[in-house]
Amino acid sequence: MADPTLQTFCCHYTNRTDRAIAIMQEFNTDAYNTVCMLSSTMGMIGAIYQILPREDSNSSYRWRSFSRGRDIIVWLAVADFLASLGVFVRSALWRNFKSIMPMEGDMSNVIFCAMLSAWIQYFYMATWIWTLCYAVDMKLLLGDKDERPVIYHTLAWVLPAILTTFGLVILYIPDANCHNSTSLSSAILRILPNYFATYVLLAVVMIANPILYLASTRDVETAVLYSMAQMTGRERRLIQTIRLKFALINLVYYVCWTPNLINGILLWTLWFQLPIKAIITLWYIMAVTNPLQAFFNAIVYQSWTRREKLRLECCQDYKSSTDFYLNAIVNVDSNVHVSESSPLLNPRKGYEQKIPYISINGSSSL
Repeated sequence: MADPTLQTFCCHYTNRTDRAIAIMQEFNTDAYNTVCMLSSTMGMIGAIYQILPREDSNSSYRWRSFSRGRDIIVWLAVADFLASLGVFVRSALWRNFKSIMPMEGDMSNVIFCAMLSAWIQYFYMATWIWTLCYAVDMKLLLGDKDERPVIYHTLAWVLPAILTTFGLVILYIPDANCHNSTSLSSAILRILPNYFATYVLLAVVMIANPILYLASTRDVETAVLYSMAQMTGRERRLIQTIRLKFALINLVYYVCWTPNLINGILLWTLWFQLPIKAIITLWYIMAVTNPLQAFFNAIVYQSWTRREKLRLECCQDYKSSTDFYLNAIVNVDSNVHVSESSPLLNPRKGYEQKIPYISINGSSSL
């Protein structure tokens, strides 16, 4: 999972009466790491599916921009894949070679834990910002405004680096003894900044995305009405599909990350009163939902209005040569013989039907 609570486990434990020790005595670390490995594997599979190239349609539809929404989704999947990979590596090493909680004087385990925790936190923060960028880009697209790729990349890669560095440096520097605080105020100053850096960004996206998608849905209704000049059952179904897709994108984000917010709030308000089993249950829920974000994204961000086709580079040369050969045969045949059925088999451009098309899908934007 990606949570500041687990990052505190990377610190040295010189105080054997700490509550975290009592929690770890009831915590089945092997089962937990196995769950993390399984969910992160599914997440990596979902991310790879999103990253694989798609075939672009040759049809000339209106309101179609293949690369715009697709670029954001690919970068979201890349960040998701790297975050899930970090969860898998950390859990595999914890399960087979190292302990979750470093022993006293075990500096190598502290460094290993801290570096992987920073990796996971950084890339999951990047996924949150890419999720927000997709919602922003939909709003800009429906407002007939240009995308902002430079701003998207700057926010998605630089801001997580700043927040991750800020939170973890305060937590671990200088001696990684974050549990040796002599007072409540010193503990708050050392541990709370990492929670703050993580959860503020998470909460901002949770609040902003529904607002942006609600505004985008209204823009879609206006755009459909103006482009189609009518509002029949077909247009209503299209708007309902778009509204449902936006709702499911928000739902996936909430399902995957709400347990983290609940965990943080409970730990800072009821740490000494909260039952140990409740804490462990929340950790297992996060171990499942956090890495599965990429798997769920592969479902909700894909095309809903047409079937997506993967483009396999190894097959492109064969397909291109085959298409060229078939086109040559058609051209020769058309020069030799023209019958009454020829216009039906080989329609001229002047007779092609131009149908307005709106596509809100994973591989192309509106």
